[in-house]
Amino acid sequence: MPVDVLVGLQWGDEGKGKIVDVLAPTYDVVARFQGGPNAGHTLTFDGIKHVLHQVPSGIFHPHIINVVGNGVVLDPVVFRVELQKLTDRGVDWGKNLYISKKAQLILPSHRALDRILEEARGGGKIGSTLKGIGPTYQDKIGRTGLRVGDILLADFQERYNEAIARHATLASFHGQQLDIEQAEAEFFSAVEFLRTLQLADTEYLLNDLLRQGKQILAEGAQGSLLDIDFGTYPFVTSSSTVVAGACTGLGIAPRHIDKVYGISKAYCTRVGSGPFPTELHDEVGEQIRAAGREFGATTGRPRRCGWIDLPALRYSIMLNGVTEIHLMKADVLDEFDEIRICTHYRNPEGEETNQLPDLGDLQTMKPVYTSLPGWKVNLQQIDSAEALPKELKEYVQFLEAQLEVPISIVSVGPDRVSTLHMAERVL
Repeated sequence: MPVDVLVGLQWGDEGKGKIVDVLAPTYDVVARFQGGPNAGHTLTFDGIKHVLHQVPSGIFHPHIINVVGNGVVLDPVVFRVELQKLTDRGVDWGKNLYISKKAQLILPSHRALDRILEEARGGGKIGSTLKGIGPTYQDKIGRTGLRVGDILLADFQERYNEAIARHATLASFHGQQLDIEQAEAEFFSAVEFLRTLQLADTEYLLNDLLRQGKQILAEGAQGSLLDIDFGTYPFVTSSSTVVAGACTGLGIAPRHIDKVYGISKAYCTRVGSGPFPTELHDEVGEQIRAAGREFGATTGRPRRCGWIDLPALRYSIMLNGVTEIHLMKADVLDEFDEIRICTHYRNPEGEETNQLPDLGDLQTMKPVYTSLPGWKVNLQQIDSAEALPKELKEYVQFLEAQLEVPISIVSVGPDRVSTLHMAERVL
């Protein structure tokens, strides 16, 4: 059976967690392939909001196997808190949650270094979540990191001490100390808890499940425009957020990949620093932020808001080979008389392009907009695609024509039931 992959097409926060939760009942396995506790996937059902950071979003379905892949960086402290919250809500995760032994461990010193290095950038901050993600991936690439499987070794403490000594030296270059004594006690307590979980060679587990005919949904974190290679570098995350990352982050061959679900908001947001061509610095941007409750699920930071950006979406669709788009948070635009769509960029010389240029050129680009009438309808009251207002259907049709990919789902509210499958629509 194939592996379907779900990726964000913007700068993250697109609503991937909700879509995984909606799609999950049709899959046997949900596997997270990259990122760490810098990502927050929000799921809402039965009137209750759940935020997951490292646990795959299929965890609320007892029949689904959930896998934390080798491409993830895992913070044992955050992971234990997450699982305890699930236990408190009656979720029995003990039998269907597996963690790759090859996933990298986030140490207390990684979090300290994240803060130290971000402060050292001064006015050039990249907008780190300060969760230790970047320093952990640096150690992974530098071949000095510790992995989940290392906690099972007799010399784990020695390996840990060597890592802390390296990090203390790096901190001293910036005239600072790690100051992690209190965090270390909590870390080692969480490591003891981690040892009780199902730690596995998940690449074998996943490929065995494929041979058994099981269907796998690979879940990514952040968004394609934050990819370490193809995002708006250096204002990116430290992992591969595109479909290719599912292969390296889970240990599955490219030939297994079938559908690619690309998740996009009906508008656009970004957290942290970096270029954002359609960003709105006016009352319209504030209105979108308020209506969409646009504050980071992990950090609580207010998100920058703007109109939808088609050159950026085309780029992400190309990189990922997207087969269908899921359009999220359409209800946030309910009150607007006019919906604006960036179809091209214009450079200072007046030349237009529909491609996403590299950082230096992108910073000088101005969006070129097309406007469509708003729908002025409370979408959260609508329970079928057929009942959607004509203006929203026209908006969807315009996006499909421009992006050349079908929009198969439109989300009209935060709850899992507010998810309309567009095959039902009458255009």
